[in-house]
Amino acid sequence: MAILTPLEDALAGMTDAARALAGRERVRLAVTGLSRAGKTVFLTSLVANLLAAGQGVNTLPALAAASGNRLKGARLVPPGIESTPRFDAAAHLEALAADPPRWPERTEDLSTLEIALDLAPASWLGQARGWVAGERRVTLELLDYPGEWLLDLPMLDQSYDDWSRETLARLRQGRRAAAAEDFLQFVDALPAGARDDEALARQGFRLYRAALLRCRDDLGFRFLQPGRALNPGPRGEAPLLWFFPLPGGGQGELGRLLARRHAAYLADQRSAFFEPFFRRFRRQAVLVDALGSLHAGEEAFDDTAAALSAIATSLRRGGGWLNLLTGQGVQHVGFAATKADHVPEAQRKALVGLLGDLVGRDTAGAGGATTSVHAIAALRCTQDDMARVDGRDVQAVRGVLLDGGRSARIYPGEVPDRRPDRAFWRSGEFRMPVFRPPRLTGDGLAGMPHLGLDRMLASLIGDLL
Repeated sequence: MAILTPLEDALAGMTDAARALAGRERVRLAVTGLSRAGKTVFLTSLVANLLAAGQGVNTLPALAAASGNRLKGARLVPPGIESTPRFDAAAHLEALAADPPRWPERTEDLSTLEIALDLAPASWLGQARGWVAGERRVTLELLDYPGEWLLDLPMLDQSYDDWSRETLARLRQGRRAAAAEDFLQFVDALPAGARDDEALARQGFRLYRAALLRCRDDLGFRFLQPGRALNPGPRGEAPLLWFFPLPGGGQGELGRLLARRHAAYLADQRSAFFEPFFRRFRRQAVLVDALGSLHAGEEAFDDTAAALSAIATSLRRGGGWLNLLTGQGVQHVGFAATKADHVPEAQRKALVGLLGDLVGRDTAGAGGATTSVHAIAALRCTQDDMARVDGRDVQAVRGVLLDGGRSARIYPGEVPDRRPDRAFWRSGEFRMPVFRPPRLTGDGLAGMPHLGLDRMLASLIGDLL
């Protein structure tokens, strides 16, 4: 497989070039997000607003401007014989059009969807390229994949010993240590030369996965590996998943067994996901609930920052000369702080600054991906308002609460434009309420109200249209 990959990449690049010459390009955009970032709603809004724009509705003005206002039509490509599940945009739109509207169910598996975009030619050269109908046809291929798998990227360059050491060091800190208490007691009680007993290995994995789930679901932590321990995906759980970090790494019989499974897991992720899917999608959208991390407290915020920094470093590093040679590999990553409608307009610039500080200030790396940062609400649920706090007028937001269905004015506090100092955390944690989504009319063909989605799409794919 490894020997054939450069050839496969080169052939894929040649195929893309041939499609471009024929005016039938294929643009690939992968969408992922750290848990609870709103990935399903983002994809549903992207689809609905592109289809509406194709009918002449001005739902994505920044993307329209980036493409020279040349979008003339958009339609979903009917399913063929694909083996990958299809993203069910229609079902998600149906949920948002219900009375009362409800948030779509979260998606946990890999899924894809294609949208055919018809574009008027930009010049006489474009007319020659799109000679069949005087138009260009661009197929936008979307890939939806679990955000937990993105955290496997930093693992690809780590040995089992290094991964064990770093993972155990994180687990022994702060609130993580209490969530992982049972697992830590188990591994600390193991003798240095523990046998490669399968029952022992399975017990350790179950305790480790339970610790990861508590860290994610109860504490709001995100830097949790391996990704498939939390989200196995459509293939389910396999024996290569049954490993966990061990003090001393791959020493002793048990350590060597876990090291072999660690290596097998990384090889499988490369061959089953990163090579056939990830590398072929040259544009990536990574969604982050930065506000949720901010409100979850200092430890959860720092954990999210570490996860994003590791992801951004891995993406920027890219594939070096191989990407340049074959034309494959990630080229542009757009990081988005979601739920931007939970803060008033004056604070959204600070939200962009905060996410930029978490991701890192570099925008490009040699041979790697360019990065950009955005603040978006894929489905806008609030309107800006004013509130009175401690005798002064402050900017706030107003929306309908999911619980009870009453309208409420919310002041979320001030959003820092960079990682907060210690004084910020002394004010205590703030839990943002969940707003009810606005009810969509019809089948979503009029688009979905949003904030900043068009600017993010213009940055990610505008140059390709």
